[in-house]
Amino acid sequence: MMMHKHSQGDVMRRRDEILSIVREISVHSQDQLLAVLRKRGLEVTQPTLSRDLKELGLAKTPSGYVAPQDMAAAPSPVISFAPRELREERLNQLLRDSVLSAEAGGNLVVIRTPAAAAQPVASALDAAALTDVIGTIGGDDTIFVALRHAASATALARRIQGIVSLGRRASRS
Repeated sequence: MMMHKHSQGDVMRRRDEILSIVREISVHSQDQLLAVLRKRGLEVTQPTLSRDLKELGLAKTPSGYVAPQDMAAAPSPVISFAPRELREERLNQLLRDSVLSAEAGGNLVVIRTPAAAAQPVASALDAAALTDVIGTIGGDDTIFVALRHAASATALARRIQGIVSLGRRASRS
């Protein structure tokens, strides 16, 4: 059995810190971000940081890194460089790994995750640009997804439930 160097909580705390940094200051390179993380007491390798940036869906703009949920307020236009298939596969992987439940109510879907896992899932939902999704709000362990129609919310909740149950079956094998 392979041991992971960092616990899921460490990963989420590190990623939260990365998001805080890119929101507080203009960060133009991974080296600059590594330096700030180290000043804040987080020892991170460059490959781990690259993986974190990819998982968080951060985009590099002329004004620095920007989180997906902050792109509307970005001072310069941001283009998503990842192909749609890659964004959807990233979303499916996060859903399999992080979602405990998904339930539709009206035109909303409420998604439950373990503590500190909601933000990456919400970011992946935003990046996937799913049909009829108006927007997401991600807290610590809960995500609200607003959809245009109740039928769309029901369909998304069922899709998520199917992906989550497939992930659980695969992990048991």
